[in-house]
Amino acid sequence: MISKITIDKVFQTALVEEVIGDFIQLKKSGSNYKGLSPFTNEKTPSFMVSPTKQIWKDFSSGKGGNVIAFLMEHEQYSYPQSIRYLADKYNIEIIETELTDKQKDQNNAKEKLYLICDFAKNYFLNQFNESHFGKTIARTYFDEREFNDETLKKFEIGSLGSEKYNLRDHCLSMGYNADDLEALGLISSKNQMDIYRSRLIFPIKSISGRTIGFGARILDNNKKSAKYINSPDSIIYNKSNVLFGLYNSKNEIVKKDNCFIAEGYTDVMRFHQIGIKNIVSSSGTALTVSQINLIRRLTKNVTMLFDSDKAGVNATERAVELLLSQGMNIDICILPDNEDPDSFGRSKTQEEINNYVEENSVDFIEFKSNMLGSSIKNSPSQKTKIINEIITLISKVTDPIKQEIYVKDCSSVLDISERVLFNSLAQIKHFKAPKKQFEKPSAIPKISKKLDQIEILEQKIIEILLLYGNYEVVFDEISMIKGKDGELTYKPIKQKSKVYKKIYLDLQADEIEFANEDFKKLYLLLIDDFQKNNDFDLKTFIDNLSSDLSTKVTSIVMNNDLYQLHNWQSKNVFVKDKQKKITQLVTESILTLRTLLINKKVSELSKKTKESGDDQGEELLEEIVNYYQLKSLLSKKLNRVI
Repeated sequence: MISKITIDKVFQTALVEEVIGDFIQLKKSGSNYKGLSPFTNEKTPSFMVSPTKQIWKDFSSGKGGNVIAFLMEHEQYSYPQSIRYLADKYNIEIIETELTDKQKDQNNAKEKLYLICDFAKNYFLNQFNESHFGKTIARTYFDEREFNDETLKKFEIGSLGSEKYNLRDHCLSMGYNADDLEALGLISSKNQMDIYRSRLIFPIKSISGRTIGFGARILDNNKKSAKYINSPDSIIYNKSNVLFGLYNSKNEIVKKDNCFIAEGYTDVMRFHQIGIKNIVSSSGTALTVSQINLIRRLTKNVTMLFDSDKAGVNATERAVELLLSQGMNIDICILPDNEDPDSFGRSKTQEEINNYVEENSVDFIEFKSNMLGSSIKNSPSQKTKIINEIITLISKVTDPIKQEIYVKDCSSVLDISERVLFNSLAQIKHFKAPKKQFEKPSAIPKISKKLDQIEILEQKIIEILLLYGNYEVVFDEISMIKGKDGELTYKPIKQKSKVYKKIYLDLQADEIEFANEDFKKLYLLLIDDFQKNNDFDLKTFIDNLSSDLSTKVTSIVMNNDLYQLHNWQSKNVFVKDKQKKITQLVTESILTLRTLLINKKVSELSKKTKESGDDQGEELLEEIVNYYQLKSLLSKKLNRVI
């Protein structure tokens, strides 16, 4: 594990504007930087970076956070990978904390296999570029298919000649263990011969870019050998959890908000060479839930590109059910006869491919009905079969609105009433759902308008604490004085206080707790930070939050700077500076929140009064009166502020 010392040093050293500037073009905008969103297609900048707060916010996608959050979102790194990336960028030594013997063994075993995979990848790459087999036979395969050097280099294509022990001997000479080579499927467990002899080698990478396995295509005429082979499962590679090309395509998938799914390695390479970079391959295996979940981290929209032959259609049909069950939106594009994405794209431009996909993509209902062709009109049994299959697929859809849309589409395409289709769908759901007899449906909770107002004010108070918590300002207060005759009078006074103290004491006076759980956590963390530290540092505060709270805080803080994106000043529109109105902002927010919560409390007490006995009722009424007096005072204060 990476030590806290290293993590703290990374956070202290890394500059969010420098790191993000390595990935997207940023332009100065006042005290901030702005640029085009890397997560959506846009022409007007909606991406903002704040050097002073060391956070970023993408207003088009809603994403935001600190420098780690950017790397996790943009590069799909894990938290440790993000730390390591930044440590490497800023030349920070990574100190590891003490691990248990078991953890050390596990980490060492994994790291050892990663190193071997990387070593083998470089060996295959060298063989492709330097050996006779690579420069003639292997290179000819790609030359005939018009793949350029840039594409081959991008995917780090390698090869291995026909010699039996070349890779094994080279690895052993460098001190690697034969057992590890066997575990990775690089040599045979029977005779230790190289398994990838006479083959092209396609390195398979994790989403973060580490080589974890290989796919290989035979180049000789040995009919006994499989055309394609993959690495066996190991502690670093599981073919069900990996998609070829995901590392190279992930950024474009996010940007386009769509992922093409193909079958082969060269399908992905071909589309990248054309300029279509949001594509992955299932590498000839049936699509799995784990693979779909990898895509879903980047987008919920997929376009399936499969051959029109029977194998391609069957693969598509199997994948559709899984994709629907995982909440994905699916388009299916069947290519012309005898074409796959590689061959189809060989003589096409990027524009021609995009136009074809747009014109020939259908949803799964049209896809299923098209498979039957004219027989659907002539054969009632065939039509019944396809309708039942479509309704079964619709039942996999988790969104009820989508289900209804699909039913309507099915009704239109197959000329059958919606009523019959909905009945069939209900029957399928009935048999699938666990039976709960005599159970009343739960009531739909009503959304309280007051609760919404309370939540808005809670967010406003969190914003004030984040931006101005340590400011010391003068507040206009009203002191309640009781005269000799018992009459209450209100005297205006001025009181100097730090903003966080003012908020804390006012809310504490009424024993007020936040209703929203996230705001409640943030409020307690903020007050604790202000009380312990003389200087509140927003960057450090955000860095120590969970990812969810970090994103929420970033949104709150960066919304304050949103107007800079639109350059209002150039249009002679000037936004008021909140800092100049801190006193009014703080007092008005607190008083309004306290008033709303008192109204809520009075309502609860009134309800209790009706249900209580005489003695308890009197106590409750007295408490209500006290709250009304407090409300009266708050109203006077609020009117004075406004």
